[in-house]
Amino acid sequence: MQTQQADSQVMMQNDQSIPDRKWWKEAVFYQIYPRSFKDSNGDGVGDIKGIISKLDYIKKLGVDAVWLNPIYASPNYDNGYDISDYQSIMTEFGTMDDFNKMLKGFHDRKIKVIMDLVVNHCSSNHKWFKEARKSRSSKYYNYFHWWPAENGVPPKRISFFDENANGWKYNKETNSYYLHYFAAQQPDLNWENPVLRQEIYKMMRFWLDKGIDGFRMDAIAFISKDIKFPLLPPEYNGNWAHYYANGPFLHDYIKEMNTEVLSKYDVATVAEAEGSVEKVIKFVDPANHELNMAYHFEGVELGYLPNVYKRVDPNGYNLLEFKHIYSKWDSAFSVKGWGTIYLGNHDQPRMLTRWGNDTPEFREVSSKMLTTFILSMRATPYYYFGDELGMNNIKFDKIDDYNDIELLTNYMQVKQKGGDLKRFMEDMKISSRDNGRTPFQWNTSENAGFTTGTPWLKINPNYKYINVESEEADSNSTLNYFKKMVGLRKNNLTLIYGSYHMVDENNPDVYAYTRELNGNRYLVVLNFKPRVSILTVSFKYDHLDLEINNYPDKPRLNDEHELILKPYQSVIYKVSK
Repeated sequence: MQTQQADSQVMMQNDQSIPDRKWWKEAVFYQIYPRSFKDSNGDGVGDIKGIISKLDYIKKLGVDAVWLNPIYASPNYDNGYDISDYQSIMTEFGTMDDFNKMLKGFHDRKIKVIMDLVVNHCSSNHKWFKEARKSRSSKYYNYFHWWPAENGVPPKRISFFDENANGWKYNKETNSYYLHYFAAQQPDLNWENPVLRQEIYKMMRFWLDKGIDGFRMDAIAFISKDIKFPLLPPEYNGNWAHYYANGPFLHDYIKEMNTEVLSKYDVATVAEAEGSVEKVIKFVDPANHELNMAYHFEGVELGYLPNVYKRVDPNGYNLLEFKHIYSKWDSAFSVKGWGTIYLGNHDQPRMLTRWGNDTPEFREVSSKMLTTFILSMRATPYYYFGDELGMNNIKFDKIDDYNDIELLTNYMQVKQKGGDLKRFMEDMKISSRDNGRTPFQWNTSENAGFTTGTPWLKINPNYKYINVESEEADSNSTLNYFKKMVGLRKNNLTLIYGSYHMVDENNPDVYAYTRELNGNRYLVVLNFKPRVSILTVSFKYDHLDLEINNYPDKPRLNDEHELILKPYQSVIYKVSK
């Protein structure tokens, strides 16, 4: 078997029939939230030495690259997304020497590393802002967006992370207001200033010269501002986030970034994009010479009720809409650029709770089904740490247990308005970002082997049976299924580059599609429901050879070419004509 896999990999590497092959298209990315991965010194916070101690675990997963959430110096108001020094390491995480050792450790294991680039805003503790807020005559004043108080109250701008939802903050020393789309501790950088842009490009070269393999660009769609700050146009239907994104010079700035920095290195870039297909495609259209890949949010935003903060529809999400969204984005990226596929990350709850079923009866099979989906689509998969174990939401009962600034500020908004706080807390059990940030579950020892101290965020008590040590010993575990699925994808170019076509498109329970390339054809079948479901196989075939299955038993195929699927069953067949 190992010889066959090695031969297959050599054939894949030598396959010249596929145009424009890139390592970042064929890679499986594994996202690590450093604060929650592994603590090496007992302070309750994950760190770089902790990651170093687990490099072999990451290697055994079979992944090709990791994305690290911010590890830069930060006061941690927004868990590292408020950066006070872009070229230093957060004290809690370690030293630059630790970083260098970690990077070498990954590269020695043939694993690439991309880092978060957070340049829409910095920390209010950054030296640029500390100097800027002293005087309008400071050379750093124009590194930020200001509204002089003598011009009156600034035009309305809503903040993501402000208790009053106000995106402007008054600064007495300069008698002006500074802009912050996120928290007041995260002032927006003024990309309209070419001097500021050069500072950012210099910082990017610093990390790329160290040998990192690319950037995931946080909130990059917001860097360009219409500095007249007009009110929200009616055609946006109140969606101020989409309006604030995609400013007038956004793509000019990214093209400049590519020309001056990115084009000089063999690296991967992924945009955290906002808006419609047409807007997102601009980031990755090869003709534009900007970035390689783009996140979109339409998929993960499905199922939330309108006009309320992150309340999931109690009736669940509509699978037909789910299928339509992902098919639409696949179609767009098949023409221009390249996409990504994900269901969980540090800004999302655990994918098992949000998209699967975390009850004891269905936790494992639905987790495996979601893994099958992520790793069988035509896009680069970004897989969030802990999902390979089937980790699920912790579902806190008390507000004091939460850490997330977004949740806490929205809680205060509801409280100030006299809203239903009990209802809010129930909503957060499903949708809070902290559900995806609880510490990684390594073993059955105290604190799940994450730390010998007090963890910065409570650990899910189910670590006694959901953990690496237990699942490595179980051949049928979600962890070992993830490894098998990674291997299947990496050994089949069809699952990476092959065309995508839905099967039984209007089936409300089952998501099925084929992937085809150079005469090879695979059928992917995913039952998204907690009940027996049926798929009609409408195309002709001679044989369906089972490649992977999240149940011990195969689905039953009747004489009407119908597959009878168990609850949350997922299978991939090699199709023979």
